[in-house]
Amino acid sequence: MFRYWLVLTIVFQMTSVLAIEVKDLYVSKVKVDSQTSAERRKALKAAMKGVIIKIGGKSSFLQQPAIKAALKNYNNYVRQYRYQRESISNHLVVTFDEEKINKLIVQANLPIWGRLRPQILLWVLNEEGLNRSVVSDSTLSKLPIMVEEFSQARGLPIIMPLMDFTDSTQVSVSDLWGRFSQPIKKASNRYAPEAIVIIRISNSSLVPETEIDCELLCQQKSYAIDWSFISDTNQITAQEHNQKFGKQYLGGDKLVLLKQALDDITESVYQRYALSTTTSNEFTINVANIKSFESYIDLVSFLKELSSVQKVKLIGADGSQRRFQLTLLGSQQSLLASLRLNTQLQQYIDPLATVDLSIAPLFYWRKP
Repeated sequence: MFRYWLVLTIVFQMTSVLAIEVKDLYVSKVKVDSQTSAERRKALKAAMKGVIIKIGGKSSFLQQPAIKAALKNYNNYVRQYRYQRESISNHLVVTFDEEKINKLIVQANLPIWGRLRPQILLWVLNEEGLNRSVVSDSTLSKLPIMVEEFSQARGLPIIMPLMDFTDSTQVSVSDLWGRFSQPIKKASNRYAPEAIVIIRISNSSLVPETEIDCELLCQQKSYAIDWSFISDTNQITAQEHNQKFGKQYLGGDKLVLLKQALDDITESVYQRYALSTTTSNEFTINVANIKSFESYIDLVSFLKELSSVQKVKLIGADGSQRRFQLTLLGSQQSLLASLRLNTQLQQYIDPLATVDLSIAPLFYWRKP
């Protein structure tokens, strides 16, 4: 038996973070030129690559020997496919067997990224000469279209600001370009993101002088792109609020550079939420507000469905509280980061208490 006393100083950390349950993780869409068998074989293999990257989170996973071997036998993983016409293009839409794909990734000792994923608010600044502007989801440009296509292909929920009257009065272009966290966080609150990302695109101030000189010789525009995380908005410690900067990308095609930046941003997000299949460890948690057998069954089902949890074992009970030992795939930090994205199981935090890692954390179950 165990006892966990609740006091008035305990604060229930309710969050408005908008996590997204990503649909169609095991579905991939590939553009095709025809419906010939040769073109179909090529598209099916490309579709499987897309799903592996979407589930795994990293393009480099395609270089793993087990994945390479499986790609040669892509038909073993296909559940169904169909052709779909969009505008002037034809696409092959392929649905893969979820169980077989997951088994493949686990056997390859690679991480799995679950369906519940953090929503990213993306502020894109575009500098052309002396003019700077914010790219919104309605901007007449290929940039937001490319962001939307990337979001769907990688299974990462990305939204862009509306840049309506509310946004424009809360944050200025200079605030965004300077990456000043306070006004940016204030303007971002309405979107309830898990993380805020700034991407700056420039053909002038960010471009090194050597590239500008080359532009005169090469007759080609040079662009520079950089990015940073302004905030993981649901983190607790001051250290975790520190701004994280990505590298700079240089080239002549801003869409290609944007794709490179988004790839790296996705991998950075993935590092926080994906699950390692190479390690397994035990983690004990206490859960309050289990007032009926039905609540207990619902909670156990919830825990078992978490992609980070391999096994659930009840090890104690005291009144309306239950203590569970969880066998995890990956780290405790990965599990806690994922749990912060849901509203059903929320952690109690005592702001006056010293963090003691030896004490099992207390969560509150609230069935929606």
